[in-house]
Amino acid sequence: MELRDFAEQVLFATTLEEKLRCPDVLTDARPGSPLVTPGAPGRPPELLFKPPGSGQSGFPGLRRLEQQRERGRLLHFFGNHELLATELMALVLLRFPEAPTAFRRGVLQTLKDEQIHTRLYIERMRECGVHFGELPVSGYFWRSVSTMENPMDYVAALSLTFEQANLDFCRYFAQGFEAVGDADTARLLEQIYRDEIRHVAYGLKWFRRWKKPHESDWEAFCRQLKFPLSPQRAKGIKLNIEGRLAAGLDPGFIAELNVYSQSKGRTPSVFVFNPFSEGRIAQGRAFTPVKHQVALAKDLANLPQFLCQQDDIVLLTKRPSVEFLSGIKQAGFALPEFVELKGQAIDPASPLSERKIGSLRPWAWGPDSIELLEPLFANVTGEERAANQRFNENIARLYSKAWSAGLLRSMLSRCRRGDEAQVSREPSQSLLTSAPVESWLCTEHEAGVAVDDLDSALGAIEAIRRRGHHKIVVKEALGLAGHNAIRLWEPKLLDAQRRWIAHAVHNGRRLVVEPWLERELDFSVQLEMTSRGLKLSGYTGLINDPKGQFRANWTAPNHDRRIPTNVAALFIEPGDIASRLQRLYADIFSLLEAELQQVGYLGPIGIDAFVYRTPEGNCRLKPIVEINPRYTMGRLTAELMKHACPGGCGLFRLVSRAMAREEGFDDLAAYSRSLSQRFPLQLQGEPVAKIFEGALCLNDPAEAQECLAIFQVSRRLDALVDLGGSGERRRLEH
Repeated sequence: MELRDFAEQVLFATTLEEKLRCPDVLTDARPGSPLVTPGAPGRPPELLFKPPGSGQSGFPGLRRLEQQRERGRLLHFFGNHELLATELMALVLLRFPEAPTAFRRGVLQTLKDEQIHTRLYIERMRECGVHFGELPVSGYFWRSVSTMENPMDYVAALSLTFEQANLDFCRYFAQGFEAVGDADTARLLEQIYRDEIRHVAYGLKWFRRWKKPHESDWEAFCRQLKFPLSPQRAKGIKLNIEGRLAAGLDPGFIAELNVYSQSKGRTPSVFVFNPFSEGRIAQGRAFTPVKHQVALAKDLANLPQFLCQQDDIVLLTKRPSVEFLSGIKQAGFALPEFVELKGQAIDPASPLSERKIGSLRPWAWGPDSIELLEPLFANVTGEERAANQRFNENIARLYSKAWSAGLLRSMLSRCRRGDEAQVSREPSQSLLTSAPVESWLCTEHEAGVAVDDLDSALGAIEAIRRRGHHKIVVKEALGLAGHNAIRLWEPKLLDAQRRWIAHAVHNGRRLVVEPWLERELDFSVQLEMTSRGLKLSGYTGLINDPKGQFRANWTAPNHDRRIPTNVAALFIEPGDIASRLQRLYADIFSLLEAELQQVGYLGPIGIDAFVYRTPEGNCRLKPIVEINPRYTMGRLTAELMKHACPGGCGLFRLVSRAMAREEGFDDLAAYSRSLSQRFPLQLQGEPVAKIFEGALCLNDPAEAQECLAIFQVSRRLDALVDLGGSGERRRLEH
């Protein structure tokens, strides 16, 4: 029988008997002309492809494998995959009649193996009570591979993608069947596994022969695959390194595959770290971050990977190294897809420009993120589309410290007036109107005052000092944390201070004047504004340096539901102060939600707050210091804690190069090595392990120039003082 006739029989036959029959002798004297790819192979009616998303059975996985019929359902999936491989190999023989003879012989041998595999699966699933064709079958393999334009496409898509993934699936499910006592199916999968090693090796041989000589296997593989296929499809549930090495794949290829990620179907969200939005809002294009700030942002560019899910995308200028990502994956974190920018923009030639996107999630919405992400606006689907494209002056004012101060003053004013209807949807439960609040809540005079001219600023300073506050801070309403502020410690205003204020207001910069309060403990509230309202993400402790710049965030158990007990412990008020604090913030959330809905803002929100001590020694709460309409390090900490074992405490902090040197280390890489020795990671749990204790660097120590981002988990909050530094002991031990 001629090979072409046999291939047509396999491809177009409408009975399984014909599709799985192979003559003893085949010749290839008349390969014929290239076949135009049909829309689908011939099949019995019960095995015709179902339309995508229409009534297909969910993949059974390892669930309920102790039940015989469930084992049959899983084998039904595998049987369809083997039949598809058989049909696609027949298509290769018909599409590329001019391919090398040795290549065609290899395809034929592999096709015969796939016929045998299909028959074995049919027989075994029948023994489990399942008939081949009684469940819906997918045509995804066909749609992904049948569009091949040359034999190189075939070996990349089938041999090195789907068959390589089968190295994982066969071994993983063989162990699963073995675990439930089904030794027969386990042996069947082990037999197919050994065949798949040969099939991958065959494809790899030809792939290396045809790829560009200067390209590595990995580079050529990534370039050859056509969307929606990606290297993500070349691996299964658990990467089987042994099988890949046996097939001839080199360790570098395997390491790259291990850390590669791309969505297999879920529409991804796109994340990017852009920490300078507030500067751009304040100064427009005139804003230029200093060299240190630029280096810091570069070091931390990958941090959004800890905010997103596995199928999401992170934009950055340089993808993290394989070695670093391998360590992050071993710590239990799923890896997103990384897309490199071209300069400071999205490469127009990037496949990302053609993909559907679920939402755009910059660190902050501002002019800079609008410019960067605008090429993707048309790709955004669903209700997120309008929100992503709408950044207006109303949203811009949310960044202003004057707006935050105004919201606090308004809330306190309503509290003092007892205007229950405006403060709470359920006035009887409102904390803001109850008398005991007076003793532990700040007053209106301790909130900031917004000023626009020199006379107003001088008047506000004088008024604050008349009330007994001799220390004052003056901040620009818009500016990066820890910058663009002066402190007035002297009894009288210095000429240099007056000039600073005059220069700021002369240049149109609004200022906030407020008394300096002796902070006892800082914390933050992390929220997400959705189309359905404001949602709580968690409470985190906050540590800033003396200049107000971020140092660390910490979390206590149940941080996702309640204010840290350290905060409540500072007050000596009678009654359940913790519950009263919770109700206070519930009222604040209600007010904030209304404000955000009015301006149309969707996305992350962080509220900074602190407890301070009065000159008389009493503690009071300033519940709103700043409101940040963006991601914050506190939100990042709350997301990181989802990867920690229940009941643990967490600390996220930034360690600068100078701090590392103060501790005796030459560079950040040396500091990182010492850290891993002092606080080795301990993971617990199944199927995905979580961090029980230990420290992890969240950016690559080998590449970091200015700082390391570090996450540590411990059973006790006071144990985290070792990483927070002795200067933080008083704060953390409350």
